[in-house]
Amino acid sequence: MGDDWRERKKARTRERIQREALRLFGEQGYDDTTVAAIAAAAGVSHTTFFRYFPTKEDVVLGDDYDPLIEEALRSRPRSEGLVERVRGAVGEGLAAVYAADRDALLARVHLVLGAPALRARLWEQMQDTQSLFERALADTDDPAEVPMRVRIVAAACLAVLVTALTEWSRGEGGAELPELVDDAFLQLSAELA
Repeated sequence: MGDDWRERKKARTRERIQREALRLFGEQGYDDTTVAAIAAAAGVSHTTFFRYFPTKEDVVLGDDYDPLIEEALRSRPRSEGLVERVRGAVGEGLAAVYAADRDALLARVHLVLGAPALRARLWEQMQDTQSLFERALADTDDPAEVPMRVRIVAAACLAVLVTALTEWSRGEGGAELPELVDDAFLQLSAELA
């Protein structure tokens, strides 16, 4: 019971810090919100904030989505085409988190698109996500073993995902993101056919 309780407490603290950060960013703007203000609003110390999020950017960009998508991607049937495998894995990942995190996800996408410091970090994060797609699609942990065609498909799929997220944000979340993402992948598949 002790370890489960600790993990649940950590998860609640992390969620509270992120929720308060998103609220403050929405009220004050990203650049005008300090880590100290976020920590105070969440009822934690400045030091505790940094235990959960190494930087202010990480409170917006940090999530558990990539491991979820990687697991889903690696479990997809190898008989599916590469785009279809990514489409299915992203769909599974969105189904697992969208209903519970929809508003926070929309707030995070708005912030990333609106704050230059976050867009710069997003580029790094996108490279990590593309590498994850590549390794999972090629079924290897060695980047040198990933064929060029897999790299190209992984890059295209990431572009589809980013485009769908951007459109969703621009539409103020009016469309349902899982449907928007699925449609975007279908359009890519149609162009490749």
